[in-house]
Amino acid sequence: MYEPIRTKSVHTAAAPRLPRRSRDEELDLQLAGHLAALLTVTDELRGPVPCPELDRAAEQLAEVVTRLHHGRRPLRLPVGPRAGDPDRRAALHRRAHALAGRALVVAESRQDTEAAALAERRLAAHAGTV
Repeated sequence: MYEPIRTKSVHTAAAPRLPRRSRDEELDLQLAGHLAALLTVTDELRGPVPCPELDRAAEQLAEVVTRLHHGRRPLRLPVGPRAGDPDRRAALHRRAHALAGRALVVAESRQDTEAAALAERRLAAHAGTV
């Protein structure tokens, strides 16, 4: 009744098989991305007035990102006059709060207690300024 299929399926002849990442590797990449973005915002907030708390937070963020990137240090903004406008600073604090929240969710998901504790501290630090 039916003639057998003699040609290969278009679905199997598609793109070559790409290497797949494990769930843990994907979570590591996500967490490193969120923390690197938080580091960038933190560097921008450090701006013209020295703030030991932000300096310490930036160093801790850089250490965790370096660990997640297997020893490769993240690029950093040079400290200089930035974010002087109060509206701009408020927007940066809101952005940092959102990034810390995302990092906390991913860190909890991958059970990284060091990154989760750091994200939680940054979340609390930026919560008062949101």
